[in-house]
Amino acid sequence: MTTTSRRLGAGAALVFAALAITGCAPADAGDAAADLAAPEVGVQLFQLPWTAVAEECERTIGPAGFGWVLVSPAQEHILNDAWWAAYQPVSYRVESRLGTREEFADMTRRCAEVGVDVIADAVVNHMTGQDAPGVGWAGSPYERLEYPGIHTATDFHDCTLTPDGDISDYSSREQVQECELLNLADLDTASPVVRDRISDFLLDLLDLGAAGVRIDAAKHMAADDVAAIVETLPAGTWVISEVIRSAREPITPEEYTGFGEVFEFQYARDLFPQLQSGLLSDPALGGARPAHVDADAAVVFIDNHDTERGEADVTAVDGLVYVMANALMLADDFGTPIVLSGYAFTDRDAGALLQPDGRVLPQRCDAAAVEAALAGVETLPAGARTCVHAWPAMLGMVEWRRVAGDAVRLPGVDADSAYGFEREGRAVIAANPDDGATTLRVPTSLPDGRYCDVIATGQRIGAAGDCGDSIVVVEGGEAVFDLAPWQTMAIHQLSPAP
Repeated sequence: MTTTSRRLGAGAALVFAALAITGCAPADAGDAAADLAAPEVGVQLFQLPWTAVAEECERTIGPAGFGWVLVSPAQEHILNDAWWAAYQPVSYRVESRLGTREEFADMTRRCAEVGVDVIADAVVNHMTGQDAPGVGWAGSPYERLEYPGIHTATDFHDCTLTPDGDISDYSSREQVQECELLNLADLDTASPVVRDRISDFLLDLLDLGAAGVRIDAAKHMAADDVAAIVETLPAGTWVISEVIRSAREPITPEEYTGFGEVFEFQYARDLFPQLQSGLLSDPALGGARPAHVDADAAVVFIDNHDTERGEADVTAVDGLVYVMANALMLADDFGTPIVLSGYAFTDRDAGALLQPDGRVLPQRCDAAAVEAALAGVETLPAGARTCVHAWPAMLGMVEWRRVAGDAVRLPGVDADSAYGFEREGRAVIAANPDDGATTLRVPTSLPDGRYCDVIATGQRIGAAGDCGDSIVVVEGGEAVFDLAPWQTMAIHQLSPAP
């Protein structure tokens, strides 16, 4: 069971009753749905306004069974159209080009009403990287080391370890945690005054309805400093720290797991080479994996807003490969997964589409937007939403994971380049990372019958309609997957074909 499941309460843990499925629809789809695990998959709706996030919660995210949504920073920021402007705060006012304080509170309320927690991205390591004085989005004046009513020059590190005060050597713990990251004014989080200011801001986000916070650039703050701030938050607050692992650096994600979870960057790094080589294989099975934090502390992802503009080898523009990567992550029994739903771009600095008043355009992921994205994300006009959270494959796999629940991941099988595995007795997945078609037979304890491929159909339990040609036959203890090039297919015990 992941930490997310524990956060949702003991009642959220799945206790599966035995379901007798004989190749036909369950007798009562409502009863079947009641046996699903609690929602735990997250979605990062990058640079989407609060009004649009609320609508996505109600239209798609809640009904699909996502458990939480990570939203972009809410605090007042510098005036700049680039996406990274949101990561250069000038105050702790909840007023930004993504919406007002009132709209943020309305979003958290509406999302909570459909069972979706809001996790707020919090920028607390630093303030701006601007050398010249300016005025923020909501009118707050600032200078590089002076933020009236919030921080003065004594609240910042004065790094003398490098000529310009910027980090130059990531093998030095002192530089990483006391010097500036890309000229961003680095707060002295060991200071009680600074800690109090940050704590007040995080408590304000929680008072507005956020269920937890993402601590941006956490490794640039000593773990003890972050822990001291987190200790001031109410019990049960979900804290996820951004700590990028590197074998050449002394700071590790494990330092930050005593007070919350961390984003496990190594997860995607381990999967990418397998996808590129076309040779998928089992990870080290169990609660711990080499170079990973423990499963209960890991939030795993294929890409995020930073890595899709940097190190990620597989992103939404890769179509079927991206579907395969996310499906394998969602089928895994390791960590708490989150998928990224952003917007198309050619310039890595480009921000989201703006309205004439400078606010971000509240785009909808309706059927037309999803169809356009599926036709080829790389052909979307710059700024158009990728709508990944509404792709049929994601909808199908979010429910697949809830059916799988806490079932053990069994060792996988392979033939040619195809690979598949079963979550014991409940769900099976198969993938073909190759340019040629193939057939894979995966041992399974599912009852004999015909099952819908939930990746192709996005079919939900109890939904009307047939599966077309997207059928997997289970017979004699084997699930037979006829896989096209770069196809991923998945079935579960509640997906029998009509």
